[in-house]
Amino acid sequence: MHQLGAEIISNDKISDILENNGMLPIFGIVLWKHHLVITSKCKSIKEAFYYIKRIIDEGLSKRELEDVIEADDFSKYGHAITNFSTQLSAQQSQLAMNVLKDPNRLDFLTLERGYNERDLKNAIATDITCFLLELGNGFTFVGRQPELVVGNEGYFSDLLFYHIRLRCYVVIELKEVDFKPEFAGKLNFYVAACNKLLRQPEDNPTIGLLLCKSKDQTKVEWAFDSIQNPIGVATYEGIKIKDKLPSVEDLKKRLDMVEQELREYKENEEASAKDGNYTSNQETK
Repeated sequence: MHQLGAEIISNDKISDILENNGMLPIFGIVLWKHHLVITSKCKSIKEAFYYIKRIIDEGLSKRELEDVIEADDFSKYGHAITNFSTQLSAQQSQLAMNVLKDPNRLDFLTLERGYNERDLKNAIATDITCFLLELGNGFTFVGRQPELVVGNEGYFSDLLFYHIRLRCYVVIELKEVDFKPEFAGKLNFYVAACNKLLRQPEDNPTIGLLLCKSKDQTKVEWAFDSIQNPIGVATYEGIKIKDKLPSVEDLKKRLDMVEQELREYKENEEASAKDGNYTSNQETK
């Protein structure tokens, strides 16, 4: 029996645990088939509660639930460094933390060794569907490098999204290097511009998210000291590096092409030879 199943069976006060965690009123809403997945795959009651909330909030199907558990989403959420607790309401802060992953898996990308920031941005923009799937439910793509005109000058953030459940714009900046304090100031400016230019009265405050190779917690927290907008810093991983040497598949394709060209050359030579013989015979006659 799985660890969670054993933990539930051995705990005579499971209803008390549910009530203390605010789960009792909604526990019965989740379908039994979802509970079976959770009890068989989750390692702790805390992890189970996390996925139960995801089911309620996002309406996950059984297959979608299996996918997010397989992707180990529980270990990824809540690890981004943010200032949400001081810049957002308690409820909005908790919701925002629950939708930001850290790290973000970008293993759907394959880039050349020594890729730069533009290469990274272009690759994500080209495969925006996979990037949306990695971000999670609720994100809607608004545009790449939308122009924000401030003081008669245009500024361009990397990616702009709108999150349906959070009811706010989300500005994402991409960096191919480790976090630097100056990144926070630039992102803060883009968030402020979105609030002034795009945000409607019914929208919640815009959120900024910086994705970089790595982050140092002290540097990030100190950089947040003078920031007056809600922003967060998370990392990414899993980018595949394209090998400079051709793969076995590429070599086989090239060999097939050469063989095809040789066959066509021989066929043309044979056809030319037959035409020559036919012409000679006609002249003799």
